[in-house]
Amino acid sequence: MHIHILGICGTFMGSMAVLAKELGHHVTGSDANVYPPMSTQLEAQGIELTQGYDPAQLEPAPDLVVIGNAMSRGNPAVEYVLNKGLPYVSGPQWLADHVLQGRWVLAVAGTHGKTTTSSMLAWVLEHAGMSPGFLIGGVPQNFSVSARLGGTPFFVIEADEYDSAFFDKRSKFVHYRPRTAILNNLEFDHADIFPDLPAIERQFHHLVRTIPSEGLVIHPTTEPALQRVIEMGCWTPVQTTGAGGQWQVKLLKEDGSEFEVMFEGQSQGVVEWDMTGQHNVANALATLAAARHVGVVPSMGIAALSAFKSVKRRMEKVAEVRGITIYDDFAHHPTAIATTLDGLRKRIGDAPLIAIIEPRSNSMKLGAHRDGLPESVVDADQVIWYAPANLGWDLGATAALCTVPSIVSDSLEGIIERVKSQAQPGTHVVIMSNGGFGGLHGKLAEALK
Repeated sequence: MHIHILGICGTFMGSMAVLAKELGHHVTGSDANVYPPMSTQLEAQGIELTQGYDPAQLEPAPDLVVIGNAMSRGNPAVEYVLNKGLPYVSGPQWLADHVLQGRWVLAVAGTHGKTTTSSMLAWVLEHAGMSPGFLIGGVPQNFSVSARLGGTPFFVIEADEYDSAFFDKRSKFVHYRPRTAILNNLEFDHADIFPDLPAIERQFHHLVRTIPSEGLVIHPTTEPALQRVIEMGCWTPVQTTGAGGQWQVKLLKEDGSEFEVMFEGQSQGVVEWDMTGQHNVANALATLAAARHVGVVPSMGIAALSAFKSVKRRMEKVAEVRGITIYDDFAHHPTAIATTLDGLRKRIGDAPLIAIIEPRSNSMKLGAHRDGLPESVVDADQVIWYAPANLGWDLGATAALCTVPSIVSDSLEGIIERVKSQAQPGTHVVIMSNGGFGGLHGKLAEALK
Protein backbone atom coordinates (compact mmCIF):
# COMPACT_ATOMS: atom_id res chain seq x y z
CA MET A 1 0.00 0.00 0.00
CA HIS A 2 1.00 3.65 -0.38
CA ILE A 3 1.69 5.20 3.04
CA HIS A 4 2.31 8.95 3.25
CA ILE A 5 3.89 10.28 6.46
CA LEU A 6 3.32 13.86 7.62
CA GLY A 7 6.28 15.04 9.73
CA ILE A 8 8.60 12.34 8.38
CA CYS A 9 11.93 13.88 9.42
CA GLY A 10 11.26 13.60 13.14
CA THR A 11 13.49 10.87 14.56
CA PHE A 12 10.55 8.59 15.42
CA MET A 13 8.59 9.12 12.19
CA GLY A 14 11.70 8.73 10.03
CA SER A 15 12.50 5.43 11.73
CA MET A 16 8.92 4.27 11.30
CA ALA A 17 9.16 5.08 7.59
CA VAL A 18 12.18 2.78 7.29
CA LEU A 19 10.18 -0.09 8.85
CA ALA A 20 7.17 0.53 6.57
CA LYS A 21 9.48 0.41 3.54
CA GLU A 22 11.05 -2.81 4.81
CA LEU A 23 7.54 -4.33 5.10
CA GLY A 24 7.14 -3.69 1.37
CA HIS A 25 4.98 -0.55 1.38
CA HIS A 26 5.44 2.39 -0.99
CA VAL A 27 6.43 5.16 1.45
CA THR A 28 6.49 8.92 0.83
CA GLY A 29 6.57 11.77 3.31
CA SER A 30 6.79 15.48 3.94
CA ASP A 31 8.13 17.83 6.59
CA ALA A 32 8.53 21.55 7.15
CA ASN A 33 12.29 21.16 7.63
CA VAL A 34 14.07 18.36 5.81
CA TYR A 35 17.56 18.06 7.34
CA PRO A 36 20.20 15.38 8.12
CA PRO A 37 20.79 12.86 9.55
CA MET A 38 17.19 11.70 9.00
CA SER A 39 16.76 13.19 5.52
CA THR A 40 19.93 11.53 4.21
CA GLN A 41 18.93 8.19 5.74
CA LEU A 42 15.46 8.36 4.16
CA GLU A 43 16.80 9.33 0.75
CA ALA A 44 19.30 6.44 0.93
CA GLN A 45 16.32 4.13 1.56
CA GLY A 46 14.61 5.43 -1.58
CA ILE A 47 11.87 7.28 0.33
CA GLU A 48 10.60 10.34 -1.54
CA LEU A 49 10.53 13.54 0.55
CA THR A 50 8.53 16.71 -0.02
CA GLN A 51 9.35 20.02 1.67
CA GLY A 52 6.28 21.66 3.21
CA TYR A 53 2.63 20.67 3.64
CA ASP A 54 0.91 21.59 0.40
CA PRO A 55 -2.22 19.36 0.10
CA ALA A 56 -1.21 18.62 -3.52
CA GLN A 57 1.21 16.03 -2.13
CA LEU A 58 -1.87 13.97 -1.14
CA GLU A 59 -3.09 13.67 -4.76
CA PRO A 60 -3.65 10.99 -5.87
CA ALA A 61 -4.77 9.94 -2.38
CA PRO A 62 -2.45 7.53 -0.52
CA ASP A 63 -3.98 4.40 1.03
CA LEU A 64 -3.05 5.62 4.52
CA VAL A 65 -1.72 8.84 6.06
CA VAL A 66 0.41 8.53 9.21
CA ILE A 67 0.29 11.82 11.11
CA GLY A 68 3.26 12.82 13.26
CA ASN A 69 2.78 14.40 16.68
CA ALA A 70 4.31 17.69 15.50
CA MET A 71 1.26 18.17 13.23
CA SER A 72 -1.64 20.22 14.57
CA ARG A 73 -5.05 21.41 13.44
CA GLY A 74 -4.72 24.21 10.92
CA ASN A 75 -1.87 22.51 9.07
CA PRO A 76 -3.02 22.52 5.40
CA ALA A 77 -2.20 18.82 4.84
CA VAL A 78 -3.97 17.80 8.09
CA GLU A 79 -7.07 19.81 7.14
CA TYR A 80 -7.09 18.18 3.69
CA VAL A 81 -6.89 14.67 5.23
CA LEU A 82 -9.83 15.43 7.54
CA ASN A 83 -11.97 17.16 4.88
CA LYS A 84 -11.46 14.40 2.31
CA GLY A 85 -12.03 11.62 4.86
CA LEU A 86 -8.68 9.97 4.09
CA PRO A 87 -7.74 7.09 6.42
CA TYR A 88 -5.20 8.27 9.02
CA VAL A 89 -3.46 6.92 12.10
CA SER A 90 -0.78 7.98 14.60
CA GLY A 91 2.76 6.66 14.25
CA PRO A 92 2.76 4.72 17.55
CA GLN A 93 -0.59 3.10 16.72
CA TRP A 94 0.63 2.02 13.28
CA LEU A 95 3.78 0.61 14.82
CA ALA A 96 1.84 -1.33 17.48
CA ASP A 97 -0.53 -2.84 14.90
CA HIS A 98 1.94 -3.70 12.11
CA VAL A 99 5.35 -4.24 13.72
CA LEU A 100 5.15 -4.93 17.47
CA GLN A 101 2.17 -7.31 17.51
CA GLY A 102 3.24 -10.70 18.87
CA ARG A 103 6.86 -9.68 19.50
CA TRP A 104 8.97 -9.55 22.69
CA VAL A 105 9.26 -5.78 23.04
CA LEU A 106 12.12 -4.30 25.10
CA ALA A 107 11.23 -0.65 25.77
CA VAL A 108 13.59 2.05 27.03
CA ALA A 109 11.79 4.99 28.69
CA GLY A 110 13.02 7.99 30.68
CA THR A 111 13.75 11.70 30.43
CA HIS A 112 17.39 11.18 29.43
CA GLY A 113 19.45 8.49 27.76
CA LYS A 114 16.70 6.70 25.82
CA THR A 115 18.46 6.80 22.47
CA THR A 116 21.86 5.78 23.80
CA THR A 117 20.45 3.00 26.00
CA SER A 118 18.23 1.64 23.18
CA SER A 119 21.29 1.60 20.94
CA MET A 120 23.34 -0.23 23.58
CA LEU A 121 20.59 -2.79 24.10
CA ALA A 122 20.05 -3.44 20.40
CA TRP A 123 23.82 -3.84 19.97
CA VAL A 124 24.17 -6.23 22.93
CA LEU A 125 21.42 -8.47 21.48
CA GLU A 126 22.97 -8.24 18.00
CA HIS A 127 26.41 -9.14 19.38
CA ALA A 128 24.81 -12.18 21.09
CA GLY A 129 23.48 -13.36 17.70
CA MET A 130 19.84 -12.48 18.42
CA SER A 131 19.28 -10.26 15.34
CA PRO A 132 16.77 -7.93 17.06
CA GLY A 133 14.48 -5.50 15.34
CA PHE A 134 14.71 -1.96 16.66
CA LEU A 135 13.41 1.58 16.38
CA ILE A 136 15.72 4.21 17.83
CA GLY A 137 15.37 8.01 17.82
CA GLY A 138 18.85 8.48 16.37
CA VAL A 139 21.34 6.62 14.22
CA PRO A 140 23.39 4.09 16.23
CA GLN A 141 26.84 3.83 14.70
CA ASN A 142 27.03 0.06 15.24
CA PHE A 143 24.15 -0.28 12.75
CA SER A 144 24.19 2.92 10.59
CA VAL A 145 20.38 2.85 10.37
CA SER A 146 17.82 3.94 13.00
CA ALA A 147 15.31 1.11 12.51
CA ARG A 148 14.97 -2.40 11.11
CA LEU A 149 12.50 -5.29 11.44
CA GLY A 150 15.14 -7.83 12.55
CA GLY A 151 15.08 -11.60 12.18
CA THR A 152 13.73 -12.76 15.56
CA PRO A 153 10.80 -11.94 17.90
CA PHE A 154 12.95 -9.48 19.89
CA PHE A 155 12.34 -5.78 19.25
CA VAL A 156 14.08 -2.89 21.04
CA ILE A 157 12.23 0.43 21.04
CA GLU A 158 12.99 3.88 22.34
CA ALA A 159 9.82 4.52 24.34
CA ASP A 160 9.04 8.22 24.36
CA GLU A 161 6.59 9.84 26.79
CA TYR A 162 5.72 12.58 24.29
CA ASP A 163 2.11 12.51 23.03
CA SER A 164 1.10 10.33 20.06
CA ALA A 165 -0.79 12.78 17.80
CA PHE A 166 -3.14 15.79 17.88
CA PHE A 167 -6.01 13.28 18.16
CA ASP A 168 -4.32 10.98 20.73
CA LYS A 169 -2.80 12.74 23.73
CA ARG A 170 -1.58 9.53 25.41
CA SER A 171 2.19 9.05 25.59
CA LYS A 172 3.61 7.12 22.62
CA PHE A 173 4.91 4.34 24.85
CA VAL A 174 1.42 3.32 26.02
CA HIS A 175 0.98 1.70 22.57
CA TYR A 176 4.06 -0.53 22.77
CA ARG A 177 3.13 -3.18 25.41
CA PRO A 178 6.68 -4.15 26.37
CA ARG A 179 7.65 -7.36 28.16
CA THR A 180 10.97 -5.87 29.31
CA ALA A 181 10.95 -2.19 30.34
CA ILE A 182 13.83 0.07 31.35
CA LEU A 183 12.72 3.23 33.18
CA ASN A 184 15.97 5.21 33.06
CA ASN A 185 15.10 8.36 35.05
CA LEU A 186 12.27 10.85 35.32
CA GLU A 187 12.34 14.66 35.52
CA PHE A 188 10.04 17.43 34.36
CA ASP A 189 10.24 17.96 30.60
CA HIS A 190 7.93 18.57 27.61
CA ALA A 191 6.41 21.66 29.20
CA ASP A 192 4.37 22.17 26.02
CA ILE A 193 2.18 19.13 26.82
CA PHE A 194 2.64 18.32 30.54
CA PRO A 195 1.66 20.83 33.25
CA ASP A 196 3.92 19.28 35.91
CA LEU A 197 5.96 16.24 36.94
CA PRO A 198 2.99 14.29 38.43
CA ALA A 199 1.29 14.41 35.00
CA ILE A 200 4.32 12.66 33.48
CA GLU A 201 4.47 10.18 36.37
CA ARG A 202 0.86 9.24 35.58
CA GLN A 203 1.78 8.44 31.97
CA PHE A 204 4.71 6.32 33.17
CA HIS A 205 2.29 4.48 35.42
CA HIS A 206 0.05 3.83 32.40
CA LEU A 207 3.10 2.18 30.81
CA VAL A 208 3.78 0.08 33.93
CA ARG A 209 0.14 -1.09 33.86
CA THR A 210 0.70 -2.68 30.41
CA ILE A 211 3.76 -4.79 31.38
CA PRO A 212 2.88 -8.47 31.95
CA SER A 213 3.39 -10.19 35.30
CA GLU A 214 5.95 -12.46 33.59
CA GLY A 215 7.84 -9.37 32.34
CA LEU A 216 10.51 -7.22 34.03
CA VAL A 217 10.76 -3.56 35.07
CA ILE A 218 14.28 -2.13 35.53
CA HIS A 219 14.90 1.23 37.20
CA PRO A 220 17.63 2.99 39.22
CA THR A 221 17.32 3.36 43.00
CA THR A 222 18.19 7.06 42.81
CA GLU A 223 15.03 8.42 41.13
CA PRO A 224 12.24 9.46 43.55
CA ALA A 225 9.80 10.10 40.68
CA LEU A 226 10.19 6.52 39.42
CA GLN A 227 9.74 5.20 42.95
CA ARG A 228 6.41 7.07 43.08
CA VAL A 229 5.43 5.54 39.72
CA ILE A 230 6.09 2.01 41.02
CA GLU A 231 4.20 2.77 44.25
CA MET A 232 1.09 3.64 42.22
CA GLY A 233 0.91 -0.08 41.48
CA CYS A 234 3.20 -2.61 39.81
CA TRP A 235 2.27 -6.19 38.89
CA THR A 236 5.66 -7.10 37.43
CA PRO A 237 9.00 -8.19 38.96
CA VAL A 238 11.41 -5.27 39.42
CA GLN A 239 15.20 -5.12 39.28
CA THR A 240 17.04 -2.01 40.44
CA THR A 241 20.36 -0.48 39.42
CA GLY A 242 22.83 1.77 41.24
CA ALA A 243 23.45 2.29 44.95
CA GLY A 244 21.63 -0.39 46.96
CA GLY A 245 20.28 -2.08 43.81
CA GLN A 246 20.82 -5.62 42.49
CA TRP A 247 23.01 -4.20 39.71
CA GLN A 248 25.94 -2.02 40.84
CA VAL A 249 29.28 -0.79 39.53
CA LYS A 250 32.77 -0.18 40.85
CA LEU A 251 34.28 2.71 38.87
CA LEU A 252 37.83 1.88 37.83
CA LYS A 253 38.29 5.22 36.00
CA GLU A 254 36.70 8.44 37.19
CA ASP A 255 35.44 9.41 33.71
CA GLY A 256 33.37 6.20 33.46
CA SER A 257 35.43 4.68 30.64
CA GLU A 258 36.24 1.59 32.74
CA PHE A 259 34.09 -0.04 35.43
CA GLU A 260 33.36 -3.40 37.03
CA VAL A 261 29.79 -4.72 36.89
CA MET A 262 28.29 -6.41 39.98
CA PHE A 263 25.04 -8.39 40.02
CA GLU A 264 23.71 -9.43 43.44
CA GLY A 265 27.18 -8.90 44.92
CA GLN A 266 29.03 -11.03 42.34
CA SER A 267 31.45 -9.56 39.80
CA GLN A 268 30.29 -10.10 36.21
CA GLY A 269 33.32 -8.57 34.47
CA VAL A 270 34.77 -5.21 33.45
CA VAL A 271 33.52 -2.82 30.76
CA GLU A 272 36.27 -0.84 28.96
CA TRP A 273 34.81 1.42 26.28
CA ASP A 274 35.01 4.78 24.50
CA MET A 275 32.05 6.31 26.38
CA THR A 276 32.35 8.72 29.31
CA GLY A 277 30.11 9.99 32.09
CA GLN A 278 28.18 8.55 35.01
CA HIS A 279 25.00 8.69 32.92
CA ASN A 280 26.42 6.23 30.41
CA VAL A 281 27.57 3.89 33.18
CA ALA A 282 23.96 3.92 34.45
CA ASN A 283 22.68 3.30 30.90
CA ALA A 284 25.04 0.31 30.62
CA LEU A 285 23.79 -1.27 33.86
CA ALA A 286 20.15 -1.05 32.76
CA THR A 287 21.12 -2.50 29.36
CA LEU A 288 22.81 -5.53 30.96
CA ALA A 289 19.78 -6.15 33.18
CA ALA A 290 17.39 -6.04 30.20
CA ALA A 291 19.63 -8.24 28.04
CA ARG A 292 19.87 -10.82 30.83
CA HIS A 293 16.05 -10.96 30.88
CA VAL A 294 16.06 -12.27 27.28
CA GLY A 295 18.91 -14.71 27.91
CA VAL A 296 22.14 -12.79 27.31
CA VAL A 297 24.54 -13.64 30.15
CA PRO A 298 26.20 -10.52 31.65
CA SER A 299 29.73 -11.53 30.55
CA MET A 300 28.54 -11.62 26.93
CA GLY A 301 26.76 -8.27 27.38
CA ILE A 302 29.93 -6.75 28.84
CA ALA A 303 31.97 -7.94 25.82
CA ALA A 304 29.39 -6.28 23.53
CA LEU A 305 29.47 -2.97 25.44
CA SER A 306 33.26 -2.86 25.09
CA ALA A 307 32.69 -2.81 21.29
CA PHE A 308 29.82 -0.29 21.46
CA LYS A 309 30.02 2.85 19.33
CA SER A 310 27.83 5.76 20.38
CA VAL A 311 24.91 7.29 18.53
CA LYS A 312 25.23 10.04 15.96
CA ARG A 313 24.79 13.42 17.70
CA ARG A 314 25.56 11.98 21.16
CA MET A 315 28.96 13.51 21.92
CA GLU A 316 29.87 12.69 18.33
CA LYS A 317 33.29 14.01 17.33
CA VAL A 318 32.54 15.71 14.01
CA ALA A 319 35.78 17.54 13.24
CA GLU A 320 39.31 18.22 14.39
CA VAL A 321 40.81 21.36 12.87
CA ARG A 322 44.25 22.74 13.84
CA GLY A 323 44.11 20.76 17.10
CA ILE A 324 40.62 22.06 17.99
CA THR A 325 38.07 19.25 18.49
CA ILE A 326 34.39 19.86 17.67
CA TYR A 327 31.61 17.64 19.06
CA ASP A 328 27.91 17.46 18.18
CA ASP A 329 25.58 16.65 21.07
CA PHE A 330 21.79 16.42 21.35
CA ALA A 331 21.57 17.57 25.00
CA HIS A 332 18.59 19.90 25.49
CA HIS A 333 17.81 19.66 29.22
CA PRO A 334 19.96 21.03 32.10
CA THR A 335 20.62 17.54 33.53
CA ALA A 336 21.76 16.20 30.15
CA ILE A 337 23.95 19.26 29.55
CA ALA A 338 25.54 18.88 33.00
CA THR A 339 26.24 15.13 32.77
CA THR A 340 27.63 15.42 29.25
CA LEU A 341 30.01 18.25 30.16
CA ASP A 342 31.02 16.45 33.37
CA GLY A 343 31.95 13.30 31.42
CA LEU A 344 34.00 15.24 28.88
CA ARG A 345 35.72 17.31 31.58
CA LYS A 346 36.82 14.14 33.38
CA ARG A 347 38.22 12.81 30.11
CA ILE A 348 40.08 15.93 28.91
CA GLY A 349 41.35 17.17 32.30
CA ASP A 350 42.30 20.85 32.25
CA ALA A 351 42.04 21.35 28.48
CA PRO A 352 39.92 24.39 27.47
CA LEU A 353 36.23 23.53 26.96
CA ILE A 354 33.77 25.81 25.12
CA ALA A 355 30.05 24.94 25.16
CA ILE A 356 27.71 26.36 22.49
CA ILE A 357 24.05 25.86 23.43
CA GLU A 358 20.85 26.44 21.46
CA PRO A 359 17.71 26.45 23.71
CA ARG A 360 15.59 24.88 20.97
CA SER A 361 13.28 22.26 22.52
CA ASN A 362 9.68 23.26 23.23
CA SER A 363 10.36 23.17 26.98
CA MET A 364 13.41 25.40 26.52
CA LYS A 365 11.46 27.88 24.38
CA LEU A 366 8.80 28.07 27.08
CA GLY A 367 11.52 28.80 29.67
CA ALA A 368 10.68 25.68 31.71
CA HIS A 369 14.35 24.83 32.27
CA ARG A 370 15.95 28.28 32.47
CA ASP A 371 16.55 28.17 36.24
CA GLY A 372 18.67 25.02 35.86
CA LEU A 373 20.81 26.30 32.99
CA PRO A 374 23.47 28.38 34.85
CA GLU A 375 24.37 25.43 37.09
CA SER A 376 24.40 22.98 34.15
CA VAL A 377 27.45 24.55 32.48
CA VAL A 378 29.90 24.79 35.41
CA ASP A 379 32.28 22.25 33.82
CA ALA A 380 32.81 24.44 30.73
CA ASP A 381 35.43 27.20 30.64
CA GLN A 382 33.09 29.41 28.68
CA VAL A 383 29.61 29.24 27.19
CA ILE A 384 28.08 30.77 24.08
CA TRP A 385 24.28 30.82 24.21
CA TYR A 386 22.39 31.16 20.93
CA ALA A 387 19.26 33.32 21.17
CA PRO A 388 16.88 32.49 18.32
CA ALA A 389 14.41 35.22 17.35
CA ASN A 390 11.36 33.37 18.76
CA LEU A 391 12.70 32.75 22.27
CA GLY A 392 10.06 34.01 24.70
CA TRP A 393 12.31 34.84 27.68
CA ASP A 394 15.48 36.75 28.57
CA LEU A 395 18.42 34.48 27.82
CA GLY A 396 20.83 37.30 28.69
CA ALA A 397 19.58 37.36 32.29
CA THR A 398 20.16 33.60 32.56
CA ALA A 399 23.64 33.89 31.05
CA ALA A 400 24.46 36.59 33.61
CA LEU A 401 23.86 34.06 36.40
CA CYS A 402 26.49 31.64 35.06
CA THR A 403 29.65 31.27 37.16
CA VAL A 404 31.73 30.73 33.99
CA PRO A 405 32.17 33.40 31.28
CA SER A 406 28.98 33.43 29.19
CA ILE A 407 27.85 35.46 26.22
CA VAL A 408 24.66 35.47 24.16
CA SER A 409 24.79 35.62 20.36
CA ASP A 410 21.85 35.99 17.98
CA SER A 411 23.74 34.87 14.88
CA LEU A 412 25.81 31.88 13.76
CA GLU A 413 28.41 34.32 12.41
CA GLY A 414 28.76 35.87 15.87
CA ILE A 415 29.27 32.43 17.42
CA ILE A 416 31.90 31.49 14.83
CA GLU A 417 33.81 34.76 15.35
CA ARG A 418 33.79 34.24 19.12
CA VAL A 419 35.14 30.68 18.85
CA LYS A 420 37.81 31.78 16.33
CA SER A 421 39.00 34.46 18.75
CA GLN A 422 39.06 32.12 21.78
CA ALA A 423 39.96 28.60 20.63
CA GLN A 424 43.60 27.46 20.66
CA PRO A 425 45.04 24.06 19.69
CA GLY A 426 43.87 21.62 22.40
CA THR A 427 40.48 23.32 22.86
CA HIS A 428 37.32 21.17 22.88
CA VAL A 429 34.12 22.74 21.49
CA VAL A 430 30.75 21.08 22.22
CA ILE A 431 27.74 22.20 20.17
CA MET A 432 24.46 21.30 21.93
CA SER A 433 21.10 21.40 20.17
CA ASN A 434 18.24 19.05 19.34
CA GLY A 435 17.99 20.52 15.82
CA GLY A 436 20.23 21.14 12.83
CA PHE A 437 21.54 24.47 14.31
CA GLY A 438 21.80 25.97 10.82
CA GLY A 439 24.72 23.71 9.91
CA LEU A 440 26.92 25.42 12.53
CA HIS A 441 29.14 22.34 12.98
CA GLY A 442 30.35 22.36 9.37
CA LYS A 443 30.51 26.14 9.13
CA LEU A 444 32.63 26.36 12.29
CA ALA A 445 35.01 23.63 11.14
CA GLU A 446 35.41 25.42 7.78
CA ALA A 447 36.01 28.80 9.46
CA LEU A 448 38.67 27.37 11.79
CA LYS A 449 40.73 26.14 8.84
